[in-house]
Amino acid sequence: MNTSIIRIPLLLLAGLATRSAWALDSYRYLHVTVDTPWNIFLFLLIGIFAPFILMAVLAWRYSFKKKSDEGEASVDSSEEHL
Repeated sequence: MNTSIIRIPLLLLAGLATRSAWALDSYRYLHVTVDTPWNIFLFLLIGIFAPFILMAVLAWRYSFKKKSDEGEASVDSSEEHL
């Protein structure tokens, strides 16, 4: 019991001592410039609009495929009546 009473304040002090070191190093490799918001905007723009562009391309592609399939089906059905 006595060791836990000593360990808890020591752990808290150690955590507070290293917290200031983390604050100094947290932005060391993060270089924020004027271009940063534009880069974030363009990245999100691609991520948001890419599914819509893909959906439009696939809908356009399959609309032509469906029309050609319907034309072949109507020719097949007219041959059955003969």
